[in-house]
Amino acid sequence: MARVVIVGCGYVGLELGRQLRHAGHDVVGVRRSDTGLDAVEAAGLEPCRADATDPASLAALPDAEWVVFAASSGGRGAEAARNVYVKGLGNVIAEYADRASPPDRLVYTSSTGVYGDHDGAFVDEETPIDPRTEKTRVLATAERGAIEDATDAGIDGTVARFAGLYGPDRYRLDRYLEGPVTEGYLNMVHRDDAAGAVGFLLESDSARGETVLVADDEPVDKWEFADWLAAECGVDAPPKRTTEERLADPDLSEAARRRIQTSKRCSNDRLRALGYALAYPTYREGYRPAIEAYLSGTDAADV
Repeated sequence: MARVVIVGCGYVGLELGRQLRHAGHDVVGVRRSDTGLDAVEAAGLEPCRADATDPASLAALPDAEWVVFAASSGGRGAEAARNVYVKGLGNVIAEYADRASPPDRLVYTSSTGVYGDHDGAFVDEETPIDPRTEKTRVLATAERGAIEDATDAGIDGTVARFAGLYGPDRYRLDRYLEGPVTEGYLNMVHRDDAAGAVGFLLESDSARGETVLVADDEPVDKWEFADWLAAECGVDAPPKRTTEERLADPDLSEAARRRIQTSKRCSNDRLRALGYALAYPTYREGYRPAIEAYLSGTDAADV
């Protein structure tokens, strides 16, 4: 069994750690705060205090066969993202490159936001990326580092490019039940499958030096999804608005404007071909716990 270090052991990282630990691996969760370390310990993982943006702190990282970089910039701007995803990832690679026994594998968790706009067409690993915002351009730079810099360090890098994450504490039912819902496509993956796919790529020794798009089987029209969710929850369908109506909002930020103007559908054919079996193939299975909680009067955020 492998020793695994998960740098930025948060929403996906904790679930990945639980899955890998259940499979018999030795898992270390890396966080920088007391609260984060408590969450790592509560998940049954070995906690390690370090900060990817502070190179001096990375000496605390244990040697490992597999390293997963799943750190978050906390939803902040492009400069914060660059500090974490580009500089932080580079710091981790540099730390392990100098060791007598560097890791065999590195997986960096990225986002399908790097694709930009494809006018609703399907995209896959062969589709050229076209990041439209400063933050997604940062992600694209980090992806290159995860492959090229890792290779230079003697580590086989892999990019797991996540669709929109949802799951426990991130169902956001109010957004779709109350509306208004802007048209477009939703590309989603349940947290458990995001973690499961990363674990699968490591355990199956797949996709060395490659990018794998991690999404569920069915990109869905937002209006269709909202109407389905409302029907399942027994409420009226929410109000809708077109892209043009949303873009007419004078208070819309430039970043939000660019997100709204990007449309694509993400194919998981490559992930499926590698042999990964989704626990939640579509939103219908994935949202079932939230719907049942809603119908029982439980706050879906507690699911």
